Amino acid sequence: MKTKAQKQSDLNALAEQLESAKSAMIVSFTNLTVNKDQEFRNQLRGVGAKYQVVKNTIARLAVKGTPYEEASEHFKGVTGIAWTESDPVDLSKTVSKFIKENGTIYSFKAGVVDGKVVDLKQVEAIASLPSKEELISKLLYVINAQAQRIVTVINAVPRDLAVVIKQIGEQKHES
Repeated sequence: MKTKAQKQSDLNALAEQLESAKSAMIVSFTNLTVNKDQEFRNQLRGVGAKYQVVKNTIARLAVKGTPYEEASEHFKGVTGIAWTESDPVDLSKTVSKFIKENGTIYSFKAGVVDGKVVDLKQVEAIASLPSKEELISKLLYVINAQAQRIVTVINAVPRDLAVVIKQIGEQKHES
């Protein structure tokens, strides 16, 4: 059994990690196998997220005074929290996909994205959005496409002039 100091240390560590998180997902599970747990943790690590099974009392205390406090009513039963300090879209995609594939084991309780509590439908909507990297690459493509068009137009003037001069030269040789 943990001492009061160990519990306080756990509380402080969780509060500190959630303080810097941009989004978090609260899940529950039943009949969990070690393999499924490892698979879920590996997928979360793959997108830069962290995951921890928490005691509900410690979780409620850790989120006091944070944007996650509104979700504290969901800290009942078996609880796991996945959170990320980076793009919430990647976390949403990973959690919603894994819960769809493993609905008999994992269930979604609530999520917090940018300080707002969201349900599973909203998480799935967020998951359908392109990631930050995809949006940046699309933006760069649009910017680059315009630049390529300008270069093509600018290059067309000397090229067309050269064609006209060549045609005039050919006409003079024929006459």
